[in-house]
Amino acid sequence: MFPAVFAIFIHFSGDRACIKDYVFIDPPYASGGRTQAEKSKATAKKYSSMGGNAPPDFDGDAKDQRSWTRWAAEWLYLARRAAKPGAPVCMFIDWRQLPCASDALQWAGWIWRGIAVWDKGNSRPQKGRFRQQAEYIVWGSNGPMPINRPVSCLPGVFRYGNPQNRIHVTEKPLQLMKDVIQICEPGGLILDPFAGAGTTILAAAESGYQAVGIEVTDAYYKLGSDRVRIALEAGEEAENKEPQ
Repeated sequence: MFPAVFAIFIHFSGDRACIKDYVFIDPPYASGGRTQAEKSKATAKKYSSMGGNAPPDFDGDAKDQRSWTRWAAEWLYLARRAAKPGAPVCMFIDWRQLPCASDALQWAGWIWRGIAVWDKGNSRPQKGRFRQQAEYIVWGSNGPMPINRPVSCLPGVFRYGNPQNRIHVTEKPLQLMKDVIQICEPGGLILDPFAGAGTTILAAAESGYQAVGIEVTDAYYKLGSDRVRIALEAGEEAENKEPQ
């Protein structure tokens, strides 16, 4: 079960509280470090070279593969219970946890339907090896997925560099999120149980969707909430200044 949670609500109507049209997940990968001592380090040290300027640490990243898979299967099951029949699910993951992610998705009862790729472009070169410049989107659906949904064909590869001036150690590009959530039917209600910097919530709100975000780390609840609020207020102010 989730520990104490903090929710961000954007364009949310109460009568749809239990039925989500799309579940988007960017969980802690718990893939940094090969030993338990390395895994237990602060996330800012594992995933950032910014030193004292790194964004705050986040919870849940010290698990080994077996415990991560069991943990992921539990919240994927809970998320599926909140999703409507046929709702899509997308989960970001890296190459180390890719097999675990597809296992957990299926153990939770989702139908696994494939993998899309986030090509980040630049990455640290290692002589004699392939660049590790990609992360992956494991996706599926809550049971059969009607082919006649009002959603167009999406690309299998998304090419965006890491965002500049990140407020979360593993923050995804806003435009990437706007592209990926297009698998949801227009105007649908999106659940993000690992809201982090609020990128998915902001992408949903700016793209005409409703969204609910859950975040357990106090610092990121505040940072994400403030980011979404400020961006939406700025957008409304800009609209009000436009000539009628």
